[in-house]
Amino acid sequence: MNSKQIDTKPPEQTFFYGGQALIEGVMIRGNNNLSVSVRKPDGNIESRTSVISQIFTGPLKKIPFVRGSLVLIETMFLGIKSLIYSANVSAGEEEEEIGNVGVAISLSISLAFTILVFFVLPLLAVHFLDSTILSAQTPIISFISNLIEGIIRLTFFILYIWLIGFMPDIKRVFQYHGAEHMTVKAYEANLPLEIPNIRQFSTAHPRCGTAFLLLVMIISVITFAFLGRPDLWLRIISRIVLIPVIAGIAYETLRFTGKHSNNIFVKWLIIPNMALQKLTTKQPDDDQIEIAIDAMENAIKADQKDLAEIDE
Repeated sequence: MNSKQIDTKPPEQTFFYGGQALIEGVMIRGNNNLSVSVRKPDGNIESRTSVISQIFTGPLKKIPFVRGSLVLIETMFLGIKSLIYSANVSAGEEEEEIGNVGVAISLSISLAFTILVFFVLPLLAVHFLDSTILSAQTPIISFISNLIEGIIRLTFFILYIWLIGFMPDIKRVFQYHGAEHMTVKAYEANLPLEIPNIRQFSTAHPRCGTAFLLLVMIISVITFAFLGRPDLWLRIISRIVLIPVIAGIAYETLRFTGKHSNNIFVKWLIIPNMALQKLTTKQPDDDQIEIAIDAMENAIKADQKDLAEIDE
């Protein structure tokens, strides 16, 4: 691998590279291209780069508060597709290309599970309290009821992440998560993408996707606390239909804190974000960093090729 053959200097910060940890691999989301690198059973690296659909790179991506929901769907859609690819490659199996319909079905199931576990179940849990100790119909009791619901939701989320971290395969994924963060930070620091340079950085990153989900949970606590206590079915609908609004606020907040991560106020604001990443990222080994470098370089090359073609 010769990282000096390409220009790894980041362009003006109108776009930020990001990624996702996979099974024995890393996915990097470039400006218009997606790169995935996976360690094969024989130790070699298999990589592929593909163009991201204009659905995720078009005009909607530039509209504040609207793009948050788009990013959430994009992250899950591209993540599922990349995860299936990495699972096949890391197991030494022939690549089985899953179509958009199959990914859409998997995405729908994932969204339904997320909404049920993290939005509907906490509401049902607090509904039991509403019929007993929180039965008084006053604004303050309604506020307390919704606040308890939010605390239950946030607890479910953190507990879920903590529990899956004990699984050996997930521990490996969390190491690749750390490698991805460290590599992105090295790129943003304008350093050559080499292991000694990448080792200088911590595994936490202010624009982490897990932080996006944490912000969704926190903002939902605040938002739902002021909605009162209508009938249960209306409360369930409100939790679902307001998810895009909450996702939009969360994404803009994450963009802001990511751009101003050196600001003293922002540093205090992102403490929960960085603390949560102690659960979702682990220190990677050199082989895992090598995978992240390969994915990052391939994404950069593809984006630079696009720019060169435009200039011509």
